[in-house]
Amino acid sequence: MPRRFEAGAHGRPTSEVMEMRVKIGSRIAAATAVAAIAVAGISTQAWAVKTTGREYNTLHAGLGAKGYDVVSYFTDDKAAVGSQDFTHAYGGVTWRFVSKEHRDLFVKSPAKYAAQYGGFCSWGVAGGKLFDVDPENGWTIRDGKLYLNFNAELNGVFANDAAAFIAKAARNWPKLDR
Repeated sequence: MPRRFEAGAHGRPTSEVMEMRVKIGSRIAAATAVAAIAVAGISTQAWAVKTTGREYNTLHAGLGAKGYDVVSYFTDDKAAVGSQDFTHAYGGVTWRFVSKEHRDLFVKSPAKYAAQYGGFCSWGVAGGKLFDVDPENGWTIRDGKLYLNFNAELNGVFANDAAAFIAKAARNWPKLDR
């Protein structure tokens, strides 16, 4: 049962109550500051560009999915860093793969494996913004399509209501992909 604090003489709070109020106020202020910094970090540092230039996300040395093998998400159900030995140019970026077999699968059907929304954060596109992605921790496959997201936390938010985010992103994408 929660502890009750009683008022002191003349209806004024006791020093114990005042101390508790200060602690609670400090915790609320700290939590608010952390939340504000997190939101500010996403809205300024992660907002990559205003439009795509009709190319895939090129923010990482011109590599599609930051050099991760997009076929691995489908065939191995995991993120895997591609090799410089197995590459293919598509959509204005160079894609890397862990094997010749993965590269050949991609070459036969690049649209099947390439991330949606030009490899930008799907959650961000749903909100009308282009954010960079974390291909290691921020990925979801939904209805046979790869969606990349800014980080694991936003990927979880996206995955929990993917249909709604995909619908919003589909409406926003034409304005961003220009």
